[in-house]
Amino acid sequence: MHRLVGNVGLVTFNEQETPLIESDILKPCVLQQADVPLLSILQISDLHFGPPLVPPVAEALLETAHQLKLDAVVVSGDLTQRAKRSQFIDARKFLDRLPNVPRLVVPGNHDVPLYRVRERLLYPHRLYRELICDELNTVLKLPSAVIVGLDSTAPRTAITNGRIDSWQLDFCQQAFHDTPTGATRIVVAHHHFAPAPDYLRDSTMPKSRRAIMRFIELEVELILGGHLHRSYIGNSLDFYPGVHRERGIIIAQSGTSTSRRGRGREQEKNTFNLIEIFPQSIRLTHYLHFKAINGFAPNSRHEFCRYTPASAGLNPA
Repeated sequence: MHRLVGNVGLVTFNEQETPLIESDILKPCVLQQADVPLLSILQISDLHFGPPLVPPVAEALLETAHQLKLDAVVVSGDLTQRAKRSQFIDARKFLDRLPNVPRLVVPGNHDVPLYRVRERLLYPHRLYRELICDELNTVLKLPSAVIVGLDSTAPRTAITNGRIDSWQLDFCQQAFHDTPTGATRIVVAHHHFAPAPDYLRDSTMPKSRRAIMRFIELEVELILGGHLHRSYIGNSLDFYPGVHRERGIIIAQSGTSTSRRGRGREQEKNTFNLIEIFPQSIRLTHYLHFKAINGFAPNSRHEFCRYTPASAGLNPA
């Protein structure tokens, strides 16, 4: 069940053409619930510090972030435009001005030097490690969630489309091994595992299906990413029906949050996502920057039932 309420005032319910496979974990849930979530996460992406940055938008994002009651911040890559030291320094200053809550950051393809070929081949993440985070694949454990950040950059082989290697999937398995019952399992990577449902026809990462199938087996509920420079909120079942058709993975792509590099319907627009985790559902609110108010405001809201075994016991029978 997927509820979408946007500026157009529509409420839509997506139905499968073929009945879902019945199982013990497929139970109805109640979407209407208390206003206080278990966990609130700010997802921003594709900051592109450098020439594409729009400083007034960056300031507006900081203002909105401090107005939200956040438990964590996720930055899904491309903090800089050309991986220059000055750009990383500015990006770090911006990150330090965000609310003082736990934070997870992953690199994007723009965070490795493109034209400085020798540096890209020998030590592509040197400045990122020095100024942003020493670890490229990270784990953030919170009371209500375990968030795994994966480095999808492949500076020596697949600069644009990225790549997730099999050892990184094993890294996920180890990170989720002792996840408490009821906690949400989240994966963050810069590059997208599924294409946006529009006319631009972006190529996904190589072996995306393999990664999605592994994530489903690991009971991942949510994937956060960027790279597309436009928002997309949907479900892995839209692209990879797989063998577990009763429980897909929610996919939340953030557009560019602070630069003028928006694409498609978000050309020259800026967006971010607010993720709220409830015992029975996950709510995602898509924020858009409006020049009329010189600030960000909610533009659409999406709510998904939690169908994983970890939360099945919380759903009514």
